[in-house]
Amino acid sequence: MSQSTDLVIIGGGPGGYVAAIRAAQLGLKVTVIEREHLGGICLNWGCIPTKALLRSSEIVNLIKHANDFGITVKDFSFDITKIVDRSRKVAAQLSAGVKYLMKKNKIDVIEGQASLLGKGKVQISKDGKKINEITAKNILLATGARARSLPGFEPDGKLIWTYKEAMVPASLPKTLLVIGSGAIGIEFASFYRTLGVEVTVVEVMDRILPVEDEEISAFARKAFEKQGMKIITGASVKKLDKSSQDVTATIEQGGKVSTLTVERVIMAVGIIGNTENLGLETTKVKVEKGHIKIDQWGATDEPCVYAIGDVAGPPWLAHKASHEAVICVERIAGKKDIHPLNTTNIPGCTYCSPQIASVGLTEAKAKAAGHTVKVGRFSFIGNGKAIALGEPEGLIKTVFDAKNGELLGAHMIGAEVTEMIQGYVVGKTLETTEQELMHTIFPHPTLSEAMHEAVLDAYGRAIHI
Repeated sequence: MSQSTDLVIIGGGPGGYVAAIRAAQLGLKVTVIEREHLGGICLNWGCIPTKALLRSSEIVNLIKHANDFGITVKDFSFDITKIVDRSRKVAAQLSAGVKYLMKKNKIDVIEGQASLLGKGKVQISKDGKKINEITAKNILLATGARARSLPGFEPDGKLIWTYKEAMVPASLPKTLLVIGSGAIGIEFASFYRTLGVEVTVVEVMDRILPVEDEEISAFARKAFEKQGMKIITGASVKKLDKSSQDVTATIEQGGKVSTLTVERVIMAVGIIGNTENLGLETTKVKVEKGHIKIDQWGATDEPCVYAIGDVAGPPWLAHKASHEAVICVERIAGKKDIHPLNTTNIPGCTYCSPQIASVGLTEAKAKAAGHTVKVGRFSFIGNGKAIALGEPEGLIKTVFDAKNGELLGAHMIGAEVTEMIQGYVVGKTLETTEQELMHTIFPHPTLSEAMHEAVLDAYGRAIHI
């Protein structure tokens, strides 16, 4: 069979399904082609199920410290099978929710592998057989990305894991090596360490969480090491030798070579866009460094073909994909009152313990960009709510332009900072200044008061330091 439509979206993740809903709202006839699960990697095998896992580890950590709150817990234990099962149920529930939204918005969904045929034509196959062909006025590629694999370090699903295997362990290993200390690597390191696994993290850069502000990275390292995590920076894993039950890693640091034997290894060295088998060779679409090249509106070099989300390059964040989706679709629909994505306003969150969140420029990047800066800091130890929660370990750092007071960046580590960062994100989006933030009333007692104090500190007006 064949049909025609206004917009074909290839991929039903947080970029694709949001694009579909917005396009339907704008009156476009939309077809989504998804080869696996609606909701994409994020919802099924990424940000959502990992947060369910991390919630379980947070509860474990609270129980471990129950005595600090005057509560006695006896015969405490946990079941990793049930923890994983809950995570999968959360993902399944939300995937079903996306399916409902497709139906509610009258969006056609076809299961299968899509391939471009040129001139607006898309072929859909399933189990190697062609099942449909669609002619579309516009095509949107939202195929996401997958874990990057390095030669000689290929995951086998048993001893060497990607994020997918790390989310569904049949049992907990006693020892674990995490290669890479970005958000994905650190979240898994934090989860497994809290559940009692001996965790070692190896990072090729000179510090963990290298995209974060240096002070936040240093704070995080101290917190993780205090928890018993072993961290090796400025190092590279040269070789992985597998036996039937474990893996021996050869690690080079500062010219010295050592070995480490662990039961499991998690590869967390980045991701690469899913650009293969899409028929891009029939178009003018360009792929650079594993990602599709686009302009500020998501347009590729092929007329009427667009790309958004992870397949279009960093930052590889679900909320970035969703925001790009709306911008791109509104552009396709001819709306005029739209603005291109400002990447400096995209928040980043890492859901380890303690949590980490940031938006905008780090202090180093602000200076490198030519700004004269004013920097404010406030520790959670000076915040009443943090102390009451038993979470006094944290830091908030703000970076302002000294000349005009513009908020350039905010960087946070501590309890619930992944929720609080949005306050600074709204401020940056509104192009706020230090005066407006200082004149804003923050409720007491809340963790958010530390955000206020970090602003005040940048201008020598902090109260509780």
